[in-house]
Amino acid sequence: MTDLEIANSVKLNNIRKIVKKLHYKGDAIFYGNYKAKLPIKYGKKKGKLILVTAINPTKMGIGKTTVAIGLADALNKLKKRCTLALREPSLGPVFGIKGGATGGGYSQIAPMEDINLHFNGDFHAITSANNLLCSLIDNHIYQGNSLNIDENRILFHRCVDLNDRALREVTVAQGEKNGVERKDYFTITAASEIMAIMCLATDFENLKERLGNIAVAYSKDNKLIYARDLKAVDSIAILLKDAFIPNLVQTLEKTPALVHLGPFANIAHGCNSIIATKMALSYSDYVVTEAGFGADLGAEKFFDVKCRVGNLHPNAVVIIATIGALKLHAGVKYEDLKTENIEAVKLGMANLYSHINTIYNEFKLPFVVTLNKYETDTPDEIMTVVRELEKMDIKCVVNDAWGKGGDGCMELAKAVLFASELDSLHFDYIYTLDEKIESKIKKIATEVYGASGVIYTNKAKEQIKEIKRLKYDKLPIVIAKTQYSLSDNPKLLNKPKGFKITISDIELKTGAGFIVAIAGNMLLMPGLGKIPNAVKMKIDKDYNISGLF
Repeated sequence: MTDLEIANSVKLNNIRKIVKKLHYKGDAIFYGNYKAKLPIKYGKKKGKLILVTAINPTKMGIGKTTVAIGLADALNKLKKRCTLALREPSLGPVFGIKGGATGGGYSQIAPMEDINLHFNGDFHAITSANNLLCSLIDNHIYQGNSLNIDENRILFHRCVDLNDRALREVTVAQGEKNGVERKDYFTITAASEIMAIMCLATDFENLKERLGNIAVAYSKDNKLIYARDLKAVDSIAILLKDAFIPNLVQTLEKTPALVHLGPFANIAHGCNSIIATKMALSYSDYVVTEAGFGADLGAEKFFDVKCRVGNLHPNAVVIIATIGALKLHAGVKYEDLKTENIEAVKLGMANLYSHINTIYNEFKLPFVVTLNKYETDTPDEIMTVVRELEKMDIKCVVNDAWGKGGDGCMELAKAVLFASELDSLHFDYIYTLDEKIESKIKKIATEVYGASGVIYTNKAKEQIKEIKRLKYDKLPIVIAKTQYSLSDNPKLLNKPKGFKITISDIELKTGAGFIVAIAGNMLLMPGLGKIPNAVKMKIDKDYNISGLF
């Protein structure tokens, strides 16, 4: 059966039962029988935090969400009170190449169609709030420009939750009566500053403060102008008030899942909201969460940004690999992945070793390696990974989250429980906030990516000087980089050597409270492929959907 057929074959509990299972005592807001929002109210638990990450993924993903769901289900089967804290899917990947982000097989969150499409409207609210601020900027200029905004130095840009390369460069306000004509561009909603702010805000007042701190433009006398100067904060917050409330759904095995917001890890910080994670921790013994793409992107930002801002302490990390991804990193073509290739598996493990080093030696956290099982994997290929890791005294657990749900992750769950009891008190960040911008970037590039150094374009050098002038240089760093490689070149797979990271652009996000360093040719608005998922989808007269995943 397909993922959708499996999801539709399972009878879900009424969401009110899931609220009771979570032991949430607030007044839940119900969206039909299977979805709810839980206004921010913390319980008395102090759960352990488990992060699921991976090696550098393929274009088809690597199964992080599937494994996270299966692991949470397995922990509950072991009588451990476990809750999921996951990101919401963006419509960009859903209609693009990757598809939905609700897991797969028998490890899914549901209702998966709703979650993967409009869900409870959170992404739409963020898009609207973002674009309201943009319209207020342009209207202010049109109405006399009392703040003396320099229309050539506007810092805040429109967004939309779709992959649309035609919006990477646009002209706004064409025509005599439509304002001051200027060049502009769109980002995808998942990469927007308001998305980041929503994920990093610790309460509603902090949300409003961060919204007010958004630097929207320079004045003509070279001063920053903020959203609060436009008196835009409350109107934006009004649009965001419901989206700021975490969503509750369930797995196919009835595990509670707080699914809230979704920045990409390759062009943003890649983690769900702090408030959803903290709420889950306050009602659970264990919380399983994930960070986007590989440990070089999502996990690094989870630790250096989210954990730092939210004062979170991870207890253990799951590192996922697949036989297919290992072979791809070794240079095997997609069409040859079904053919057994032991040597390629061994060669591709260099990428896995790099991510193990990041988690264990750099962030100093206990970890478990798991091999996400696929039908095309051969027994010898699987045993090759297990034995190679055994040589390094690393246990590798094989999971079948897709095929068996929680039952397919029981051994993984036991290994995670053991790892979570180990000493994680030495957890540390890659850099300190007091370091220079260049030092922070260099440490990420060399200690996490394995680069030999960092190259800055002249544009990036000037931007760093400007950030120092503005005294925002003590903020954490978010590097926007390809997810497919440890380098900034998506074609350099496995564990490349002797490469340097090129920082081509720097963006200051004063509301979110971080600095975005764009590596290589990374774009903040993805494009659709030659045959996107969107053209494969069907819906009949009874609203039955096919081809969504």
